[in-house]
Amino acid sequence: MVSFESRKRRLFAEYEELLACRNRPVATNGVWTRYADPVLTAAHVPVQWRYDLNPDTNPNLIERIGVNSVFNAGAIKWKGKYVLVARVEGADRKSFFAVAESPDGIDGFRFWNRPITMPETDDPDVNVYDMRLTLHEDGWIYGVFCSERKDMTAPGDPSAATASAGIARTMDLVEWERLPDLKSASQQRNVVLHPEFVNGKYAFYTRPQDDFINAGTGGGIGWALVDDIGHAEISSEKIIDPRLYHTVKEVKNGEGPQPVKTARGWLHLAHGVRACASGLRYVLYLYMTALDDPSKVIASPSGYFMAPEGAERTGDVSNVLFCNGWIEDGGKVFIYYASSDSRMHVATSTVDLLVDYCINTPQDGLRSAASVKNINQLINNNNGFY
Repeated sequence: MVSFESRKRRLFAEYEELLACRNRPVATNGVWTRYADPVLTAAHVPVQWRYDLNPDTNPNLIERIGVNSVFNAGAIKWKGKYVLVARVEGADRKSFFAVAESPDGIDGFRFWNRPITMPETDDPDVNVYDMRLTLHEDGWIYGVFCSERKDMTAPGDPSAATASAGIARTMDLVEWERLPDLKSASQQRNVVLHPEFVNGKYAFYTRPQDDFINAGTGGGIGWALVDDIGHAEISSEKIIDPRLYHTVKEVKNGEGPQPVKTARGWLHLAHGVRACASGLRYVLYLYMTALDDPSKVIASPSGYFMAPEGAERTGDVSNVLFCNGWIEDGGKVFIYYASSDSRMHVATSTVDLLVDYCINTPQDGLRSAASVKNINQLINNNNGFY
């Protein structure tokens, strides 16, 4: 019979072997490069978070706290490391935040010693997830995330929930100050803080929605200014990137990570949702806004930028790509995206490639005839080159 100590040693050896795996590029379309393996999964969660390692209280070395998935991570370059604040979902369906870092942004992501202890408000969340990180010009790192609570107007429905934007800030990614949730006339998800003041105010990208799931009358990605981040309240909100019929963002769309500032404008990564025979399909798309007015869209390439491929299409919520974290570092861009609410991946690109893609990809003409017109124009432009 294998001894307790031998089994424990094997657990840690297998864990270190996983973290030592080297990733490799496997696919490119000229704009992005995908990598073979996920960078974070449930198996990357430290052994000591899941197992009672005391032979007296756990002689059979059973996993005591199960982890279902690791996904939807915010991202930041911090003290020379590539850092993700991941959504870790336990077997109990509760999500929490945990920090993992890598020396190069591709390999060796290792969780810090403990998950984040996120302070609660006077009305405690039931669930928190999908943090967007913003290093703001005021000096703080802000985390804006979905705060989920039971909908007390429907006490007899155990699935009825409400969503609001939780706000916290930190100087070290360890100790967090919880601020009051963003006040809004509607429920809010996928809220992102702009990294700079706009007219002396804090600026938010929003996603108003009628209820916890459905956007309803919420028109798309919104824009709102607030005076006081410590008591953030939306008094006026406008839609800057609308939902559109028969597009990749027909059912819902939402801002991903904080936008990247470039010489040509602010570069945005968002997700779009459409309905299909197998359910909802989530893809990623790009757009750009003006440097002098981040609420003004200046480029909107048609279609999706990235969609689920191969094994990415299967998981807890299939046919989904979602991104709420990327890192721009010296012109290179690391895109951290989750597939099917199950695991984290990385793709790489450059600012120059992403801007080229945004500026020079035709817009969606919103009709089949317009799509054919764009193709014919490209064919005409290619005459003499093939």
